[in-house]
Amino acid sequence: MTDGKVSPSTTCAEGLVAKSLVDLHEPFGKELLDSTLGSAGRTPKRLSCDRPQCYEKSSSSLGEVIYIDFAEGDKQNPANFTRKRKWMMTAIVCFSALIASINAAAYNLGSGSMMRDLNCTQMEATVGFSVYTIGFGVVPLVTASFSEEFGRQPLYISSGIGFIVMYLMTALSRNIQTVIIARLLQGCFGSTGATMVGGTIADLWSPNERGLPMSIFVLSAIGGTGLGPIVAGWIEMNPQLEWRWIEWIQMMLCGFYLVLLPFILKETRSAVLLTRMAKKMRKDTGDNRYRARVEDERESLKQLIYISCTRPIRLLLTEPVVLSFSLWVGFAWGVTFCMISSIPGVFRDLHGFNTGQVGTTYLTIIIGSLIGFVTNMYQETLYQKHFKKRGPEARLHTSCFAAILLPIGMFIYAWSSFSHVHWIVQMLGITIYMWGTFIIYLGVFSYLADCYGPYASSGLAGQSLFRNLTATVFPLFTRQMLHNLGYKWANTLFGFIALIMILFFYGPSIRRRSKFSRAVLESQETS
Repeated sequence: MTDGKVSPSTTCAEGLVAKSLVDLHEPFGKELLDSTLGSAGRTPKRLSCDRPQCYEKSSSSLGEVIYIDFAEGDKQNPANFTRKRKWMMTAIVCFSALIASINAAAYNLGSGSMMRDLNCTQMEATVGFSVYTIGFGVVPLVTASFSEEFGRQPLYISSGIGFIVMYLMTALSRNIQTVIIARLLQGCFGSTGATMVGGTIADLWSPNERGLPMSIFVLSAIGGTGLGPIVAGWIEMNPQLEWRWIEWIQMMLCGFYLVLLPFILKETRSAVLLTRMAKKMRKDTGDNRYRARVEDERESLKQLIYISCTRPIRLLLTEPVVLSFSLWVGFAWGVTFCMISSIPGVFRDLHGFNTGQVGTTYLTIIIGSLIGFVTNMYQETLYQKHFKKRGPEARLHTSCFAAILLPIGMFIYAWSSFSHVHWIVQMLGITIYMWGTFIIYLGVFSYLADCYGPYASSGLAGQSLFRNLTATVFPLFTRQMLHNLGYKWANTLFGFIALIMILFFYGPSIRRRSKFSRAVLESQETS
């Protein structure tokens, strides 16, 4: 090997090949490519060989370096896993999202027996329900950096262990303070299942294949908030079980997930896999020149944590795209948790439902989510048809429709809040609202990912922070609002706010005022 070139014979003899990093980073635009190649703007040379690994020889201040990478078609690359393996891994991570969302709402159905056993107030029990979502918004700002350093698999496993221990802590609690602390910590551990799944899906599936896996993930995340109360309501009805067994049964489900996890889920973050490969090659060959590019270009863990904590907040506060769509999805998500919190009182007071029947009303959340899932299939067709002409806004066709569904669903729910109106009408209102919420949740997620390209994780972390903070705060004033305004006018107020939110729906004009997003998209177009 001379002058930074590799002869084919030498490459094959050592069992390595180099793959163009230009191709590797092409989807992420020129800005990311420049930062990846370094300040020298060096363009790596394409090399070829029929072996499964690859490398590129380079010179640096540390001497000669041989960077390794995946060769085209390399089965060690998560993007090249078999479809069966991809779907099994997608299923297990979506299962983690399902468990996290089940636990978010199931707790609320056991508040009656919990208040009796722990001698606590309704407000204290509601705090236990509400603090769960704090971790979903805050913790991923830090754990995203750990996934960069250590990989996704260790975080899934360690979070799962912490999550199951918190079931134990809650079920054995002797006072409401312990329950609140356990719920807060459980939300922190559960945030991995809610926020890292999208990244895992992106690791496994190419952009044109992600529509269905992402829809399944969102179905798990939203539909699970309806599935938990259905089961929990009937558990609460049994005087031999009640709130503690709501936790024990969920703990069993989580245990089943943890047993399956190490056997199904393998590491999917390519940078971590390449680092492991480089370390193994250095150990096996005794040649310290072999390195993964990320080893030399990745920031320190401290710097990664600083960036991941500050950039999402900066985008949220300075980018109109992130702020406006975060307000939109945050409102929808906050009202969803208000509904989850208020449904028991509504159907008990107006229609005389027992706890088991109240739990069954949450079936509306699942039905609304399933309708949204089917609607997204049509949205994918529209996206493929209009993307070249409309750009990222092609993601929002059905979201325009969903913007109207939110106030319609809320007005139906509000103005059927009378004992003489059949309960099915209120359930119809909830279903329509959840239909719209599903579409908006998935639409905002996809739209921000398109607008911010390589910085999508920061944009999404910003909206996730805002969305989960609203889910924490809204239920805390729901009871007082319903008491002061009544079911009809309190929910009517939400309906009018949803109507005002339609004004945010001017994607192109908002994006033009978002300097960072515009720069990213222009960089992608010119790369």
